[in-house]
Amino acid sequence: MFVTDSERTSSLPCSHRATLTLPAQEAHVSAARHFTADLLECWSVPESERDSAVLIVDELTANAAQYGHECMTLVLVLDHGALYIVVSDSGTAVERGAHDVAPDEHGRGTGIVQYLAQSTEIHQTRGGREVRACLRCSA
Repeated sequence: MFVTDSERTSSLPCSHRATLTLPAQEAHVSAARHFTADLLECWSVPESERDSAVLIVDELTANAAQYGHECMTLVLVLDHGALYIVVSDSGTAVERGAHDVAPDEHGRGTGIVQYLAQSTEIHQTRGGREVRACLRCSA
């Protein structure tokens, strides 16, 4: 596990930035969730916004654990009224419409993320997938 929490020193202003890298395994989803809750409390993010962020992290890291192969990385950035949540993994594109899975068993996580977040983006990269969510944050 790798963790960093630092003030950003680039030319772009940033209040806080933290990165957590874990094996892409379901057993590590709770660690990402607890890391997020504790960190956002330290950053003085209000409880209701913290709860939404933790739920988003839970859904995104659960997907990364299920579809990623080696590791998953969570990046949290609190920047002037916005909380950016980025989860990347080493998986390939997820195929939709598997015939052996009931339709009500999958697909709710991304809907929850889209409902809670101000914006979401999904990118396929050379190394895997990256999902970004942005929340308004009054911290």
